[in-house]
Amino acid sequence: MLDRSRLDAALAHTLIGSDLAFPGVVHGKVRDGFDLPNGVRLLVASDRISAFDHELGTIPFKGQILTAFCDHWFTRIDGIIPHHYLGRVDPTAMACVKCEPLPVEFVVRAYATGTTGTSLWTAYEQGARSFCGHVLPEGLRKHERLEGPILTPTTKAPKGHHDEGISRADILARGLLDAATFDAAEAMVLELFRLGSADCAKQGLLLVDTKYELGRRPDGTLVVIDEIHTPDSSRFWEASTYADRLTAGEDPEPLDKDYVRRWLRSQGFFGEGTPPALSSEVRIEAALRYAKAFARITGREFEENSEAPAGRIAKNVTAWIAAHPA
Repeated sequence: MLDRSRLDAALAHTLIGSDLAFPGVVHGKVRDGFDLPNGVRLLVASDRISAFDHELGTIPFKGQILTAFCDHWFTRIDGIIPHHYLGRVDPTAMACVKCEPLPVEFVVRAYATGTTGTSLWTAYEQGARSFCGHVLPEGLRKHERLEGPILTPTTKAPKGHHDEGISRADILARGLLDAATFDAAEAMVLELFRLGSADCAKQGLLLVDTKYELGRRPDGTLVVIDEIHTPDSSRFWEASTYADRLTAGEDPEPLDKDYVRRWLRSQGFFGEGTPPALSSEVRIEAALRYAKAFARITGREFEENSEAPAGRIAKNVTAWIAAHPA
């Protein structure tokens, strides 16, 4: 189990990025992707953290926690919802079927909340009563539960730019997806959200909203890709205190990346200009929250690997390739 002393020692040894000798290199906000033989895509989760479309630095063991989350969730949905996951290669890397991503992200929301420019609550507070094609009722309170989960897709903006909320009608009109693909994707992510919500509820957590990415395998099968229900892509609240805090007009208790967003706002940063540097205390507290979320949701304590990551990842990838010949 992570503690503050081990996290403090790890602050200077986080995984900023990966530089492996494989083709097809793509450096995303968090993950670095590489092409392995036989149609396999390697995704290495760094310790980088971003918010408000800005890279902020690193959180100790964050990449390992995200990868452990992915192993849990992809294993959980195996045989229920098709996905790209083949297995964990390293504490911070996973092997996947190489897929063609769909050009939109699928955000499912169950509560009237959020702080970014694309969030439901930001739009609602500014007077909008239609959001990504959904008509919203009058009188919603901040953080209030919606009548049911809704799908609110976004475009995929280039790195450093803002995503745009978009409706089904706009997606079809722009030719981003055809109707059959959109409807199949919607059914898939709503079922995934239902499953995730039920699992989280058993552990006393509310799955508030989340982002899914979908793609197609080489055979055309529509599958879930990237990650599922991690503190990076999802918002979790403590269920036991939610009602009382809502009644009192207080924010729910978060167990996700929103802790970092709230700290940034407390420093006067809302997404414009240069973000403040994360203090050591904020980085440690964020790591503890990520680890706590993993333990709460999976029922297992997170166990970190403290080996120097660069050599370890290369060694483990080489061993995985040797164990998986064509």
